[in-house]
Amino acid sequence: MNLYKDLSPSPRTIMTPGPVEVDPRVLRAMSYPILGQFDPEFTGLMNETMGMLREVFMTGNQWAYPVDGTSRSGIEAVLVSLIEPGDAVLVPVYGRFGHLLAEIAKRCGAEVITLEKEWGSVFAPEEIISGIRAHRPAIVAMVHGETSTGRLQPLDGIGAACREQDALFVVDAVATIGGVKVATDEWQIDAVMGGTQKCLSVPAGLAPVTYNDRAEAKLLKRKVIERGLLTAEEAAGRMNGAMPVPAFPIQSNYLDLSQLQDYWGPARLNHHTEATSMLYALREGLRLVLEEGLERRFARHRLQEAALVAGIEAMGLRLFGDPAHKMPVVACIEIPGGVDGESVRAMLLSEFGIEIASSFGALKGRIWRIGTMGYSCSKRNVLLALGALEAVLLRHGAKVDAGAGLQAAMDVYAIGR
Repeated sequence: MNLYKDLSPSPRTIMTPGPVEVDPRVLRAMSYPILGQFDPEFTGLMNETMGMLREVFMTGNQWAYPVDGTSRSGIEAVLVSLIEPGDAVLVPVYGRFGHLLAEIAKRCGAEVITLEKEWGSVFAPEEIISGIRAHRPAIVAMVHGETSTGRLQPLDGIGAACREQDALFVVDAVATIGGVKVATDEWQIDAVMGGTQKCLSVPAGLAPVTYNDRAEAKLLKRKVIERGLLTAEEAAGRMNGAMPVPAFPIQSNYLDLSQLQDYWGPARLNHHTEATSMLYALREGLRLVLEEGLERRFARHRLQEAALVAGIEAMGLRLFGDPAHKMPVVACIEIPGGVDGESVRAMLLSEFGIEIASSFGALKGRIWRIGTMGYSCSKRNVLLALGALEAVLLRHGAKVDAGAGLQAAMDVYAIGR
């Protein structure tokens, strides 16, 4: 019989665009006793979590709750619940995750129209607004913070243009919620998808979403309740046509927002068994966000970004992409010529316990990505990462200005205080 050692993962300094280090208070919350999913104490925690999500999403929406699963489950839940076969869906693409939205929309049977920008740039809102008026889509779906390229897409005016054309505006804010302003109501966004494993500093496993009455109206037109949950009267009504089934019911059961909102609302429809410990984690993570305060939290992310960028540039490295639209929580660095980027990453991990990320697709092998998100977004981590990166680059024969990176970052901190 095999004998297995005690689980003891190595301590890491995680400086990727997700996942990030988890706040110890969140880990502690995950150790608490399990409650039944309909225990009044637990449903009270569910309600508190919804209230906190409204504050973090900056919305007055009734519906703000997590979908069980990683960030992609929230993206799929919103898209599969809102997209009917044949719907025209406009997707502005400026990185990997825009392509993902387009792919999921196609799988939902949509007629997908894409607008594309070179990776490293973003759209002027006017370009998207022109596309909305030209194509008159049913849904506009786009990414707020594109971690594959480190760019932040301006959203001003796009929601208003969608309202003019009676289109729903759907935004992937997985990488920005909790670290960058996501003004759901102010920007007139109809549905927003978030993630736990980035700026919220909660393990991957839940996907917070919020949506307004405009989105809910479409969900309810497609709603079908499981046959096994119907009362005898409801079942008879379905059989005799008094309770007709919609022409295009939501194609997923697990990711059906029309049923999930009944689970999270007063009806407490028995849809699935809630991930109890993950809900504890999310509630504590959101509590910590609100305890810090959104504006202070955004400012902390901007300060760590400024120090990291100053250090990278002083070292003699080049940042990738349009600097005017850089994400405050991700820095993309061009790999110097003649340097093996994967060897650098491997040495950072083996010698310093620091993890940074590579990239995807057209940028694979061209850039490193360093995240400063949530609990990982700290002065300690930034200084450690800069010092370690300098040392590893020198070991790889790269020409860097030794010592300059750390001093530049420390200058930013001196001014920032």
